[in-house]
Amino acid sequence: QVQLVESGGGLVQAGGSLRLSCAASGRTFSMYVMGWFRQAPGKEREFVAAISRGGLRTSYSDFVKGRFTISRDNGKKTVSLQMNSLAPEDTALYYCAAKSRGTDPSPGPDEYGYWGQGTQVTVSS
Repeated sequence: QVQLVESGGGLVQAGGSLRLSCAASGRTFSMYVMGWFRQAPGKEREFVAAISRGGLRTSYSDFVKGRFTISRDNGKKTVSLQMNSLAPEDTALYYCAAKSRGTDPSPGPDEYGYWGQGTQVTVSS
């Protein structure tokens, strides 16, 4: 099993940047595909980005391509999300998630069995 703790959220002006981090416990972090999801008030949880176990493959939702970058450090058991050019519509609770089955950095939230508590990102206009 793996436990996930997110950090790095906060309040930022439109056009600004934030870097989210997710720290994992357990000895087998490198066996998990890792993903970031977000949920805004009144909306369903949506996929943001994912990264393969070795970090060589990534996937992004269309609305963050070119602005967000996902990365991981298996030695430190962390996964990060660098967010640039933030817009008010990026305001949401951001979750880190881990997938133990399969190797694809896929977007389906139901494939991820482990979730953190989330970190709030608020972008002001």
